[in-house]
Amino acid sequence: MKVIVSLLVLISILSIILAIGIGPVSVHPLTVAKIVLSRIPFLSESFAVNWTDLDENIVWGLRMPRVLLGMIVGASLAVTGVTMQALVRNHLADPFILGVSSGAAATATLGMLFGVFAFLGTYALSISAFIGAAATIIIVYTISRVKGRINITQLLLSGVAIAMIMDAITNIITLSAPNALGLHNATFWMSGSLAGAKWGYLQLPLIVIVVCMTVLMIQHRALNALLLGDEAAGTLGFNVSRLQKLLVLIASLLAGVTIAVSGAIGFIGLMVPHMTRLLIGSDHRRVLIVSALLGGIIVVWTDVAARMVIAPQELPIGLLTALVGGPFFIWLLKRKSRV
Repeated sequence: MKVIVSLLVLISILSIILAIGIGPVSVHPLTVAKIVLSRIPFLSESFAVNWTDLDENIVWGLRMPRVLLGMIVGASLAVTGVTMQALVRNHLADPFILGVSSGAAATATLGMLFGVFAFLGTYALSISAFIGAAATIIIVYTISRVKGRINITQLLLSGVAIAMIMDAITNIITLSAPNALGLHNATFWMSGSLAGAKWGYLQLPLIVIVVCMTVLMIQHRALNALLLGDEAAGTLGFNVSRLQKLLVLIASLLAGVTIAVSGAIGFIGLMVPHMTRLLIGSDHRRVLIVSALLGGIIVVWTDVAARMVIAPQELPIGLLTALVGGPFFIWLLKRKSRV
């Protein structure tokens, strides 16, 4: 476990340095490392400035916040997937399949195009996305409970149905957009993108992922017990009802805040937890850490591909994750059917 985590941390650091340097204007990895280290207090005097102002603006002003946001978004989406899969005891669950992303997108789009949540100030988009995510997951969770227990079939079917309803609402909102520019921006945002990332965008999602990860790590034994079923978890002394409500809150908060800063990036919450379990098993104390690191790495490199495939234009990152995640999901379904 320590070897895998250490390796993933090293890969994360290398990915950040290399991804910052890749783009229409490339910057050498050593230059990137020097610029980043020169910004650290007590180290700034250790490096002779042998790079241009353009390099520094590209590295520190444009790409560094974008790559760091990619790490945070990837980690958040992966942890959201782990949380929802623990909640419903099904490895096929993720924010998209259960409609959480669609709910967040609907309310966030309403705020973007019509300013409905403008009174919330700076965090209007994040809070509006959280409201949609929370409302959707609560509806799906309520519908799927039969005689006090979650019915997995009803959960998946109700998730698909609610997602379709929320997607229809989103389409109505976008078709009613007051101007073409707002419609274009909303459509591009809904496809998932890290374009326009700024340092100010990092604070809220970073705080949310740190707090949620801390709570989940404290509750890792309870998450493991949930895999045995509600009755077994209750027998082991865990308050299942309170734990499920906590997981609903965490999943909604992570999904809402993440979608607010990056749009709807699909399949990360499905793929990464499953890949993690293939690597290190099902112990949530390990799964949470490895999933967060692996999710960040995957999103960072997918974003690099999105920037470079049709450079100088860029693809929405959500399109690439869907192209890869769709076949992965089909493989996962077939694998589950053979078990």
